[in-house]
Amino acid sequence: MSSTFLSLHYHLVFSTKQREPFIDAPLRPHLHEYLGGTVNGLGARSETVGGTSDHVHLLVELKATHTLSDFMRELKKASSVWIHKESPLTTFAWQEGYAAFTVSASVLPEVRRYIETQEEHHRQRSFREELKILLQKSGVEFEERYLD
Repeated sequence: MSSTFLSLHYHLVFSTKQREPFIDAPLRPHLHEYLGGTVNGLGARSETVGGTSDHVHLLVELKATHTLSDFMRELKKASSVWIHKESPLTTFAWQEGYAAFTVSASVLPEVRRYIETQEEHHRQRSFREELKILLQKSGVEFEERYLD
């Protein structure tokens, strides 16, 4: 094969420290826009961003040259700095970890819809419950104590 062909889509999820509801309704669309722009600025492609007051979901396409842990560190760092500059949230911080799931091109529309309807989705299910389901569906082993 004379070229390299990739489809590296990820569903990324991370929350505020101690799941504090820092991301209020007025801030949310601006943060989502900033996260999408930062993804693009890091050389990846932002497909969609969504979330609620205590967490965010992103659907992104990475390049082969990206290292997921480096990408996530830079994304969280840049957005944290932005929040401290653009809002009165002096104690804002992201939780240390994150969840990342690979996404097949055949289900991209479904994952996109899921991310875009987060507020509606969380009227019925907590973030902890949602994360547990995502981990189980993806076959990721975890300890319950690390979900908080």
